[in-house]
Amino acid sequence: MALPTHHARVRLRNIIIVVKPALLWGGPAMAHVSEQGFVLLLPTGAYITAGVAVVAMTVIALFAMPQAVVTGLFSARALTPRDFGKWPVITSLLSFCVMFFGIYIGIYGSRDPLSNLMPLGFWTIGWIALVSLSAVFGNLWTWINPWTGLYRLLNLKEPPMRLPDRIGLWPATATLVCFAAFLLADPAPDDPTRLAQLVAGYWGVTFVGLILFGPRWCHSAELGHALFASFASLTAIRLQHPAGIGGPGWQIAQAPPRPAAGLFALTLLGVGSFDGLNETFWWLGQIGVNPLEFPGRSAIIGVTLMGLITSILGLMAIFALTIWVGMALAGAKTPFAQAYGWLALCVLPIALVYHVAHYLTAFMVGIQYTIAALSDPFATGADFLGIQPFRVTTGFFNRIDTVRLIWITQAGLVVVGHVWSVLLAHRVAITLFGDHRRAVIATLPLSVFMIGYTFLGLWLLAAPKGA
Repeated sequence: MALPTHHARVRLRNIIIVVKPALLWGGPAMAHVSEQGFVLLLPTGAYITAGVAVVAMTVIALFAMPQAVVTGLFSARALTPRDFGKWPVITSLLSFCVMFFGIYIGIYGSRDPLSNLMPLGFWTIGWIALVSLSAVFGNLWTWINPWTGLYRLLNLKEPPMRLPDRIGLWPATATLVCFAAFLLADPAPDDPTRLAQLVAGYWGVTFVGLILFGPRWCHSAELGHALFASFASLTAIRLQHPAGIGGPGWQIAQAPPRPAAGLFALTLLGVGSFDGLNETFWWLGQIGVNPLEFPGRSAIIGVTLMGLITSILGLMAIFALTIWVGMALAGAKTPFAQAYGWLALCVLPIALVYHVAHYLTAFMVGIQYTIAALSDPFATGADFLGIQPFRVTTGFFNRIDTVRLIWITQAGLVVVGHVWSVLLAHRVAITLFGDHRRAVIATLPLSVFMIGYTFLGLWLLAAPKGA
C-alpha cells in the first residue's frame, strides 16, 4: 500500500519474477508475493517455529519470574509537564496548508498514484510512517492535525452542544471500520481525485463537529486522534500531562482506560490482521477466487467487507472468551468489563508491530516515489530538489542477503511485539487481580491466545499472496 494500487503491485511483481532465480536458497522454501510486491523465497518454517517458541518460553518464564521484575519493567518516574505554548497551533495551521495543497494536487495533478503527492503523502507518509512513529515520539497528531490551529484562531466561546460522557471512543471506532473498508474494499483507494475528495469531506465534517461540540469531539470521534493516541500510549517518554518516563507501555499499566479504548485497540488489531489475510492464496481460495486470474476489487467488495467485519467481531469474541476463562480459573472477582477493556489495550504492541512489519516493504518503495513526487509535484518535469536523474529501485528485493534481512526484521518485530504484549498484560493483571500467582493463572488463556497469534502473524508475512 502506498501504494495500495494494483498496478504498482503488478509492476513490482513483474520485476521480481524476472530475477526470481537469484533468490533461491538451499533447503525447503515457501513462495511469498506480498501485497507490497515482495517475493520471499526463504525457509520461513524455521523462523516461524523459533518465533512462536520465544513467545511460549516468555509465558512459561512468567511462572518463575518475581513480581518485582514485571512491575519494574513498566515502572515510571514522573516528569514536569512541558508547556509548548502556541507551537501546536502553528504546526496545525501549517498542516492545514499542506493538506489543502495535497487536495489541490489530488484534484488537478497527475492521475498516476505513483507520481501524485495526495496518495503518496496520505498512505506512505501518513498511514505508514507517522502512525508508526507515534509509538516512539508520542501523539504526533496533537501537532499535525489540520483542525485545532484554525479552531483556536476563531476563538469561539463555549460549544453549543455537549457529547455525552458514555459515548467514549465509539464514534472513532466506527470511523476506523469505515476507513478500513475504504482501504481494503474500495476499487481505487489510491485514486488521487477520489482520495482528495474523501479527505476534504472528512475535514469538513470533523471541523463542523469541533465547532458544535468543542475539543471533546476530536477526543471521541476523530480517527486520527484516537489512532495516534493509542500507539502513543506505548511510548517511553511523555512530556505532556501526565508527564513521565518509564518502560514502553507504562501509560497503559498506570491507569485504567476509558471502557471503549480497549475495543478500539481490538478493532485496530482486527483490521491489521485482515489486511494481511485478505490477499493470501488461502483467503482467495475460501472466497472462490483464482489468485492467478484476479477479477479486480470491484468483484469482491461484499465478501471483503464481510471478512473484515467477521475478523473484528471474531477477534473481540475470542478475546472475551480468554478473559472469561482466565478469570474463572483464577477465581477473580474483578468486574469482567473492567478486565476486558484494560487487558484489551495490551494488544496494542501487537497491532503496532503488525502495522510496521506489514508495510515495511511498501514504505521502502513508496518513500522513493514520494521523494520523486516532491521534486516534481505537478508532474511537469521539474526538479526542485535537484535529485535528477532519480530512479526508483527495488534492487533490495533481488539479493538474498537483503531479502533475508527484511524478513528477519519483519519476523523479529512480530515476535518482540508479542513478548511485549504478554509482559504488559501480566503487569496489568497484577493490578487487576491482586497478586502475581493469580495474575499468571488469569492471563494463561490470554497468553495461549498470544502464542497462537504469533504463529498467525508470522504465517501472514510468509503466506503466498495474489491479487
